Amino acid sequence: MNDQPGIQKRESGIVNNRYRKIVRNAAVLLAGALVSFGALAAGAGNLRQSGVDISDKASLQRGAQLYMNYCSGCHSLKYVRYSRMAEDLGLTEEEVMDNLNFTGAKFGEQINVAMSEEHGKQWFGKMPPDLSVISRVRGADWIFSYLSSFYQDETRPLGWNNTVFPNAAMPNPLWEMQGLQRPVYGKTDPATGEAPVEHLEIAQPGTQDKVQFDQTVRDITAFLEYAGEPAALKRQSLGVWVILFLAFFTFLAWLLKKEYWRDVK
Repeated sequence: MNDQPGIQKRESGIVNNRYRKIVRNAAVLLAGALVSFGALAAGAGNLRQSGVDISDKASLQRGAQLYMNYCSGCHSLKYVRYSRMAEDLGLTEEEVMDNLNFTGAKFGEQINVAMSEEHGKQWFGKMPPDLSVISRVRGADWIFSYLSSFYQDETRPLGWNNTVFPNAAMPNPLWEMQGLQRPVYGKTDPATGEAPVEHLEIAQPGTQDKVQFDQTVRDITAFLEYAGEPAALKRQSLGVWVILFLAFFTFLAWLLKKEYWRDVK
């Protein structure tokens, strides 16, 4: 019995050490999150505002058409089905299968690519990534800026580079519409010996002017925003009814309170 106080002290010390470890780990995680957020915020300084509106069904339809024609040859949307896309975007099965399905997949199947992984590695060094959730990972502004920021770079294997994602391993799929951009370099950094790209300018015009091309990229971005969370369309429409229900329920609660306390003095 005499050794119980010592045991209690040791147990208390163990508990305190555990608490200190928990607090220390939480502080490390918080610091890491703050550093990551700071880096993300710093990297977002050069991003352009996308201005996408996923409630604009016409924009989503144009974006789907553009994506299927210019992007789906390499990038799949394996978490989106043709049938769900048709339902959400107001398209018929015939419209989807005739104009947006280039792989021969069935109407109820996911949007995959016909390119094999072996060919992807042979042509690009690795299989191009699936873009189902790219908007949730990167954000709409990043996608919009990235698709607008390709320029010609003869030092790259495919002859293209990107100011938002340097050394990107893909060509510009929209160059015919945008035209060919060339970089305008700033002063050489003595420390690295490299000159940063200050801005891009059109060297050869494309089939669209800047306003038209921005709308093209905005439509693709809106479609990818939808693909990242298809339920967002229905959630927005349901939100109005939820607010109305809460307002009506609040009114009923107020009437009940008034009736209940009417005779209470």
